[in-house]
Amino acid sequence: MATATAVDARIGTARAALWLFAAVLAVRQAAAVLTLPPGERLLDLGSWTGENGVLHVPGSLYDEGRFTGTPFTGLVLRPLAGSAEQGLGVAWTFGTLLLVVLVGLVAARALPAPVSRRSTVLAAPVAISLLMLSLPVRNSFHLGQTSVIPVLLVLLGCLAVRGERPAGLLIGIGAALQPTVLLFAPLLWYTGRRRAAVTSAGTFAALSALAWAAMPGDSWTYWVHHVAGAGLGESPDSLANQSLHGALLRFGLQGGPEIAVCLLLAAVVVFLGLRRAIRYAHDGQLLLAVALTGCVAVAVSPTAWQHQLLWVLLAVAGRVGKRASDRMLWPVLVVLAITLPGKMLLPNVTVLHPVRDNALLVAALAAACAVPFLPIGSPHFRRPVPTEYAAPLPARWGRVPLLPFWRRVLSRPNLLLELLVIRVGYSVYSLIRAAATGSVAAAEEHGRQIHSAEAALGIDIEHWVNQAVVRTQWAEAFFDFYYTSFHFTVPLAVLGVLYVRRPSDYRWARTSLAFATLLALLGFWLYPLAPPRLMPGMGFIDTVHGPQDLANPDYGAMTAVTNQYAAMPSLHFGWSLWCGLVVVLLAPKLWMKLLGLLHPLFTVCAIVATANHWVLDAAGGAAVVAAGFGLTHVLAGPRQLLVPAKSVPAARSHADVGSRDADGDGKKVTAQSA
Repeated sequence: MATATAVDARIGTARAALWLFAAVLAVRQAAAVLTLPPGERLLDLGSWTGENGVLHVPGSLYDEGRFTGTPFTGLVLRPLAGSAEQGLGVAWTFGTLLLVVLVGLVAARALPAPVSRRSTVLAAPVAISLLMLSLPVRNSFHLGQTSVIPVLLVLLGCLAVRGERPAGLLIGIGAALQPTVLLFAPLLWYTGRRRAAVTSAGTFAALSALAWAAMPGDSWTYWVHHVAGAGLGESPDSLANQSLHGALLRFGLQGGPEIAVCLLLAAVVVFLGLRRAIRYAHDGQLLLAVALTGCVAVAVSPTAWQHQLLWVLLAVAGRVGKRASDRMLWPVLVVLAITLPGKMLLPNVTVLHPVRDNALLVAALAAACAVPFLPIGSPHFRRPVPTEYAAPLPARWGRVPLLPFWRRVLSRPNLLLELLVIRVGYSVYSLIRAAATGSVAAAEEHGRQIHSAEAALGIDIEHWVNQAVVRTQWAEAFFDFYYTSFHFTVPLAVLGVLYVRRPSDYRWARTSLAFATLLALLGFWLYPLAPPRLMPGMGFIDTVHGPQDLANPDYGAMTAVTNQYAAMPSLHFGWSLWCGLVVVLLAPKLWMKLLGLLHPLFTVCAIVATANHWVLDAAGGAAVVAAGFGLTHVLAGPRQLLVPAKSVPAARSHADVGSRDADGDGKKVTAQSA
């Protein structure tokens, strides 16, 4: 009873925290729109703004090419012509906010059974938070779009309302607002809701005919001249159009061949996607079936702008993977694709551009046609193969409440998920580092402070080393090469070897490196520092980047590459020191340990010789690395682990367990690898 009460208390606390987080996101989203000047918010509605800020619809809806909705959408919005833009903006923003909350509530209530009590309690705030963070919702707020309405109507029609006719009526209205929603009619038909399917098709036809009768010119422009909206708004080959049509145009296909290929691919996607959606609907996963049908609609639509891609996020309802360690891969992939731009997900490598530029389309196609979602009848649907954990050895912090608060895992993490998280983490780090800029005067003043401190300590050797290297051609070439070549490759190589050979040590080392990097960002924010090469009047020579124009605050092209004042602490040295320490701790041979120590030694010489860092910058890098290892120790316990006896064979299979000493009910995993 006491255990159940404690669990209920933790769930209640988590629920309150998640609802607070969702509320903060909602307020932040509304404030981000309403604090903008009138001409910079609700841009699509702004296309109707006339004199004195009053909305009106002069001439055709499509004269300016900015309105992309159906004629029926324009017919519905015409009554707003007498409203003032400012008042409508407030009402529109809070109305959109309410719609998003309703979408989250309906989706959370439609999770397929069996659902744990924890999932039932936490699903709604998690769903609303993810919606608020997603690109489609953020675009809908900013542009003043109606794209949330069709999604809500379909969810209500398929999951909430009772009765065939009301459901069909709601979906038909959604199709009149967004024509590809009509693909839900076959889903209804083949899942036994034939009256709802007929009603939805009839409602769509009736409302479209009504709009045609009221606005024949606009209807002709939309349905015939632009083929259901194709070509309206932005250029159809822009990255914003995440449909098969847009992707084929970006690949260079034009005219008849592009149309033929697009129709063929669309037919295949519709067949495969709807067949899978129908199968999952019969399996009892109706929310997943709705999400897959929406993903099909995204792919085959002539234009699928970002604000119309909310269906992709709903695909997180499906469960993928038999092992618990793989279960989070699909949700994380979808959430990252729907919340971050493609350039943050994948590096700027030419071969990856087709995936990077079409990330949302790839996610929609994968969900609709390829991802092997588990059926409810699978033994792993509710109970995946559990992850093996090991208890940490006793530590001095073990008596402190909540410390260490996470359990160490014996097996290696999912590789794709790990690579994605590392890539996104580095992208976020790069953005924060670039944004942590200070004034030129402050950075140079801090540079003089560092130089004075070094002079007082007798370690101001940067100028002497820099000039000596410049006079020695082979030394300059060596240190320039070392500075530019090994900063990323060596840490990645160390992580790669640990991932393959020492999974539990990989997690420990990766976490300590992440903490060190996060702490370094604080230094960049709080103490912008000009490196020696950017200090005027001191005579340093930038051997790596060439002469810099110190009269120009931007310092030339290098400013576009990185933040020139993110020098304290030096992560060039910090990361190299992390590599050296990991190798010393884990390498089985003495010569390997000695070789590992050469990397931080050469790195500190390189950063000083090339005038890219002060000596104290290296000391700062060492400090954040020490703090990273310390935080990992405090939160996760020491590196050595206690493995339950029954887990030893599994641990050995991962080449993670070496010599063991009996220790009560468990066995001690030492630093030696098998």
